[in-house]
Amino acid sequence: MIHYYAWEGNQVHAVNGLSEAHWINVVGPLTTFELDYLSEALKLSHDFITDPLDIEERARYEKYDEGRSIILHTPVVNQVDKENEPIFITVPLGIILCQEKIITVCALESPVMEKFVESKIRNFNPSNERLFILQIFEQTVFLFLEYLKKLNMRRRLIEQELYDSSRSEELKSLLQIEKSLVYFVNSLNANELLKIKMKRTDFLNITGSEELVEIFEDIIIDNNQAREVAQLYTNILNGTMEAYASIISNNLNIFINRLTVITTLLMVPTVIASFMGMNVPLPFGLGSSKFSFFIIIIITIAFSFGLSWFFRKKNIL
Repeated sequence: MIHYYAWEGNQVHAVNGLSEAHWINVVGPLTTFELDYLSEALKLSHDFITDPLDIEERARYEKYDEGRSIILHTPVVNQVDKENEPIFITVPLGIILCQEKIITVCALESPVMEKFVESKIRNFNPSNERLFILQIFEQTVFLFLEYLKKLNMRRRLIEQELYDSSRSEELKSLLQIEKSLVYFVNSLNANELLKIKMKRTDFLNITGSEELVEIFEDIIIDNNQAREVAQLYTNILNGTMEAYASIISNNLNIFINRLTVITTLLMVPTVIASFMGMNVPLPFGLGSSKFSFFIIIIITIAFSFGLSWFFRKKNIL
């Protein structure tokens, strides 16, 4: 799907044609006709457009005669609703500069680009390509931080449910969070290296603008902060999962131990009743006594209490 936008009257408006557009937003999947049309109209090779549509594409920047290309990773909500799938994943977001136009390409609907479409970004102007790219970088970092806060809040809620629990559903939820954090850590690392290289080579030609240089440096600092936060949450989560796995195992051991003790205590009256109920003469004249039944009951209770006292003394019960 291809959307065209132009800057008119200090606002972004959707337009119908490529010639009027300052910004072209491409969301996969693309049909063969759409791909050929963009490639011919912008005089770009297919790889420029299709590379960002590959979910596994690495973060990088390239410069060719026909234009420049930047690919960074951006977070999105995982649409696959399964218990073994992460809550958030990261997908490549391509930014192509050619013929005084900016083309953004993503395999999925990106929350970052939706903010620009809805004009929620202050001082957004797609005709100012350098500032536009820096704003995409900035909003991507902010979205990482926003999703990290949500993951941490979800982790805290699950931790509260894990107390005195012997179920594995909570651990499965923590595993989903852990997978999301792995995506975030790897993507933030790749994005940080990309931005550092772009700054060192002045890929965006912003050296002459002190304001843009300062914005870019702040973005790199924020990206580094997001990476450290993601790594911190990952370490906390790993420790939490190990601790609660041990707690669940310990709770299960205690439960089995109690069942074993109860079974042992119940075996005492069963064994005594089995011996006394056999069709043989009872010792000590119990067979002829009219109180034999009550005597057997008292003996059974005494043995049971004695065994229970023994277990308590050994801290088994």
